[in-house]
Amino acid sequence: MRKSIAQLTKGAALATLLASTFSMAEVIEIATFKLKDGVSYETFAPLDKQVEIEHVAKQPGFLSRESAKGQNGEWLVVVHWASEGDAQASMNSFMEAPAAAGFMDKIDASTMQMNRYTK
Repeated sequence: MRKSIAQLTKGAALATLLASTFSMAEVIEIATFKLKDGVSYETFAPLDKQVEIEHVAKQPGFLSRESAKGQNGEWLVVVHWASEGDAQASMNSFMEAPAAAGFMDKIDASTMQMNRYTK
């Protein structure tokens, strides 16, 4: 079956629209990790809030962030970004952020898992 130029053009336009929509779609970033042995909620919660206020919330494309404690030192962080590029740019700058030092010092980095989902 042969397609007309109009059909091909319409298909290409739809593909371009979908590609640009996907690249600019809101991203939900989910991170889970465990605190190091001996680190309490009371010790870590202020550091978590500090990293949010002093770094994450100031990044381009930041929409919102929430965190919660689990059992046995488990921790969950959910961040909403305007795009995948914004999420990645924040991750790229995170380790250089002054507020990240105290945060990273208290978590067991070997337990860190992060995934991103597109809306």
